[in-house]
Amino acid sequence: MAGRVTTTVSTKGQVILPKAIRDQLHWAPGTKLIVEQTPAGVLLKSAPVFAATGMAAVFGSLRPTGPALTIDAMNAVIADEGRRRARD
Repeated sequence: MAGRVTTTVSTKGQVILPKAIRDQLHWAPGTKLIVEQTPAGVLLKSAPVFAATGMAAVFGSLRPTGPALTIDAMNAVIADEGRRRARD
């Protein structure tokens, strides 16, 4: 969005974000925002949809779909993916 846009703070402290900005950021009604005060002003960021999760909380939550891979097989899969990503 080019240029500056002006909006007004309501008596309830509400601010209307211009539709073009909401559309560009994919902020639908009900989107939770994080409000941060910075030296340059106020920063709005969309809040994560899911809470932060550590590896320990999810480790082992998916069932294996086949036999376990050997270390050599895992290394081969990693190398293949690395080559694929290098091409993209």
